Amino acid sequence: MAFRDVARDLVGEWSGRDELWLGPGEPVRESATEATVTTAAGGGFLLIAYTWSHGGEPHDGVLLARLTPGPGAVDMVWVDSFHTQGQFMTFAGQEADDGAMAAFTTWSPGSGPDWGWRIVLDSGGPDDLTMRMYIATPDGEEAPAVASRYARRRD
Repeated sequence: MAFRDVARDLVGEWSGRDELWLGPGEPVRESATEATVTTAAGGGFLLIAYTWSHGGEPHDGVLLARLTPGPGAVDMVWVDSFHTQGQFMTFAGQEADDGAMAAFTTWSPGSGPDWGWRIVLDSGGPDDLTMRMYIATPDGEEAPAVASRYARRRD
């Protein structure tokens, strides 16, 4: 089943583990993560507001994903206190072969060719939410950057 078909069932409070990769050969850094999932604009968008930490410093972010059918010029908008450096990142999306919602953008490291960033949202059911992010070199080689796995909070 496509993520867009089940996304509205994900509204609620979530807890989980966040994994962060800072580069090839670097160890994965783990932290607790919390998320609140709501809908916006008449249910046409899914809003994920989340917190996590790195090196003892708290971080937070917001991902807004368009749920209306068909890909558009902007299907996700993302901000994060660690990753996006005070800027909006906008993503063009598509449904992945496995039904996940995926979106891609490019960004400038300041000099040289642009790099890529891909976000994938997936759910195995109403109590499961996964947000994965990948960095892509200018040559198109991808590596994991973030993996946040959530379970619905029952408290």
